[in-house]
Amino acid sequence: MDSKFFTYFMEFMVRDWFASIPILICSIFTDAVIIERYLYYQKNQRDISSFIHALQKDLEKNQLQAAQANCSKLGGVIGEVAEEGVRLMVEQKEDFSKAFDITVGLVTRKLEKNLAILGTIGATCPFIGLFGTVVGVVLTLDQLGVGGGGTPVVVTGVAKALIATGFGLIVAILAVIFNNTFTNTVKRFNDDFLLLKLLFMSFIGAEAAAQR
Repeated sequence: MDSKFFTYFMEFMVRDWFASIPILICSIFTDAVIIERYLYYQKNQRDISSFIHALQKDLEKNQLQAAQANCSKLGGVIGEVAEEGVRLMVEQKEDFSKAFDITVGLVTRKLEKNLAILGTIGATCPFIGLFGTVVGVVLTLDQLGVGGGGTPVVVTGVAKALIATGFGLIVAILAVIFNNTFTNTVKRFNDDFLLLKLLFMSFIGAEAAAQR
């Protein structure tokens, strides 16, 4: 059974190249994006619980240089945003919220990079496979009409044609699963950025109230 399926699959890859090549390209892009994004997120993953407390203490003591040093030490996109937030607290207190949102928006673009590729592949790959199946069934029926044959010929031809749909669905399912997973990862990063923003704005508000 396994050897027969492998034979059918290889026949599909060669005979139905108009569908197999696009799906194969989608598969390569999917694997490349999954690996690249996974490594990027792992590289930038941080536990900010203890960092938030340390940053809060530095801000309470008005030790901004120490706060920036801790942000730089944390590293990653979270450290980058936090360090920029400390700078904006000093230089743009009045427009802090807008300036901080711009910083977060730019970093979010980095986090969302290439996710659109997974979304597009997840949406289109099943249709490419279905197209290959339709063409395969048409060719099978055409051969049946020209050369004759019975039910076994039709069943075998349809079975081979359905490989296109199966291949397309496998690639699409993989793309959709990881696209959703990575989208949730980006959301968690944005939640961390929101915590930082609330922390900074609370100190800006407290400082403004003290000056009145």
